[in-house]
Amino acid sequence: MIFDKIDAWLDGLFRLLPNIAVALVVLFIFWLLARGASALVQRYAKRRDRPSRAEVGGSPVKWAILIVGVMLAVTIVAPTISPGDLIAGLGVSSVAIVFAFKDNLQNMLAGILILLRQPFEIGDQIVSGGHEGTVEKIETRATLIKTYDGRRVVIPNADIYTDSVVVNTAFEQRRSEYDIGIGCSDDWDKARELMVKTCAAVDGVFSDPGPETIPIALGDFANVVRLRWWTKSDRASQIHVFGEVLQNVYKALDKEGIDLPYPTQVHLFHDQTEEVDGDRAKQREGWPAGNADVPKPARTARQAEK
Repeated sequence: MIFDKIDAWLDGLFRLLPNIAVALVVLFIFWLLARGASALVQRYAKRRDRPSRAEVGGSPVKWAILIVGVMLAVTIVAPTISPGDLIAGLGVSSVAIVFAFKDNLQNMLAGILILLRQPFEIGDQIVSGGHEGTVEKIETRATLIKTYDGRRVVIPNADIYTDSVVVNTAFEQRRSEYDIGIGCSDDWDKARELMVKTCAAVDGVFSDPGPETIPIALGDFANVVRLRWWTKSDRASQIHVFGEVLQNVYKALDKEGIDLPYPTQVHLFHDQTEEVDGDRAKQREGWPAGNADVPKPARTARQAEK
């Protein structure tokens, strides 16, 4: 019984060998076509200076051609299976595939949309999901960025596409600002003029638009002036110029005698263990002046009761 079944299987296999050989040849031809089509797409994208789009765009084309080749090979091996049956089966199985690889498909689709819409490109400096750095590569699944301290962050494309992204280098110029407190009795106009003049002299600060100051607050201990200036948009230019501006403005204000106050507080402590406690004739800090009677300390009251 078992040997009869094995013999029948072997006979069927030998009868299908020519079909299998033809199917393998078809698969090989479609594999070559898939590689060639993918290479053409990548070459076209690279020619237009879009290397990331080349990789993401070539992958779907390659897999689409391979799927067609596999379906055709199956119909050659099993002639009783029609292309319509394969398409129907593919439609049913695709539902399971979508659920099984939902995250990967979502990231791939998001990657394609990112490359088509191009909110940022390789070399741009972005902020996404709490991470900030330079875009190294946009893959089918994720976008790779290099942080300013030399680390790599892999962010899924779906997160980038659905979340907000700040592109710091989208434009040539970027504005920086800092709030500076000056003394309440100092000359506003003099201080503001000195800030603008000193800031404009720093290398890397643009003259168009030039630096400006805006009074924004009458504080408890200082009048607050906001200094704003423009630099190149990349992080290195922005942070280095920022430090130079703060240092030079501080030195210039200090040299001209303009006060740069800081918050101060006075705390008055009253020691209620002294013998003179409550005696206004021998008052300490925190007690009002005068000769009227004041409550005795608890220690004295307890002693009087004894």
